[in-house]
Parts: sequence; C-alpha cells; structure tokens
Amino acid sequence: MAASRAPLTRDSLRVKIIVQKVRLAGTEYRVIRPARPLRNGALYKTHSHYEMYVDRPDGRRIGALWLLAARSPRSLVYLPMRTAPTAPGVGWEDEKPLDLVLAPRTVQLRPSRWKRIRERLNVGNAPHELRTASVPERDLPDLKADCIIPDNPKAANDFLLRKDVYAETLLLTGGTAAFREGAKEIFAVTKDGPPHAATEYHLPGSCNYHVCRPIYDWDLDTPKMCNWEQLHVEFCPQWAR
Repeated sequence: MAASRAPLTRDSLRVKIIVQKVRLAGTEYRVIRPARPLRNGALYKTHSHYEMYVDRPDGRRIGALWLLAARSPRSLVYLPMRTAPTAPGVGWEDEKPLDLVLAPRTVQLRPSRWKRIRERLNVGNAPHELRTASVPERDLPDLKADCIIPDNPKAANDFLLRKDVYAETLLLTGGTAAFREGAKEIFAVTKDGPPHAATEYHLPGSCNYHVCRPIYDWDLDTPKMCNWEQLHVEFCPQWAR
C-alpha cells in the first residue's frame, strides 16, 4: 500500500496526507487528500479548457498525489482547489474555480454521489488519519519521453481519462497509466519552471519565462475537433503564502 508506515527511502516521493472513510448508499469510500491546504495550486474551467496553475512546491505535491492515485486502486484522491488564492492572470475568461478528484475505475464512483461524499468528509468531527505517503520515483515516467499509447485496445484503455464535472468538481476516472502520465506533465512543469532569479519577471500567460504542458487532450476520445477540451497545467511563481 502506497500510504504506509514503511521506512521512506531516498528515491521516494513523499507527501503528507489525510485518509478518511465515508459510507454512502451501502458503499464505503476511502478518500485521500493533502494534509495541508493547497495555497499555490488552483484549477479553473474556462469556456473550452481546464487550466491548472502550480508553483514548484505545491506542483510537486499535486504530482505526487497523481502518482498515489495510480498506486491506490481502491481510493479516491481529493484535491480541494476551489479555496486556493486566485492565481495570477486569472479573470479574463470568466474562469470558474474547481476542486479535483482522481478516481480509479475500480472504485466505480458515480459522479452524482460526490457532493454527498464531500459533505461528510468536511464535517468538523469527521474521523481522519494523518499519514506520510511514499511513492517510488520509478513510478514517474521519463519527463522527456513522449506518451506512446499501445495498439492493444485493452492496454490503451489504461491511458484514457473520463471527465465529469459535478458539484464544482472535475472528476477524472482512469487507470494507472493515465494518472502516471498526468503526473509526468505536472512534474515537468515544476522542473522546467523559471529559476528563482527570474520569477520577478514572470508574466502569466505570456512567452516571458512561460512554462506549460497539456496533461490530457479529450480529442483522443472524440472524433470531432469541435468537442475538443484539454486539461492544461501552467507554472506560476509562488503567489500566496
């Protein structure tokens, strides 16, 4: 189990998490969330895309949680991002803040249940357990390698992400490969973001030290480009403390 008390090794990615369990309609859901609120990690819905903004520390936390989702087939990974301070440059396209849920297919989460699950998670006296999760760095795909989807339909299905938007939340349902590839793009942005000396010149949404990557393109799943939507991640220097 990824979120274990086993000794952490040098090649492990570590993230502090809260683990909670919620029973709803006869089903128990195990939910993993970051132990500390995300201050510099935000997600927005624009007219056509989903835009994520991260600084280096919170971006690495978010990437580690994507890898944890790949290793936790019986758990939901919940990232409360709506309450994060507004990212720089946001406000031009009537962006709507969203939370993010990563749902392995094996959980079989019905999107319509998410709002009630979240309500129970956020009750003041809800039981919870604080842990440090450890994910081996070998789980992270090569940052420079292109994603190659296998020809075998069953294997290729593991790379697909289904999206649902419900209760101000982007719910992504997928397999291990899909979550690892998403983590790869997030880690690439945090690695290639501008050095500290350049951050004072960073212009959000511009070409001046601008670093971004697509996490997922839904045109892979739909034959018509008019239905195209993308989940995109952009590096921003720390904007909140």
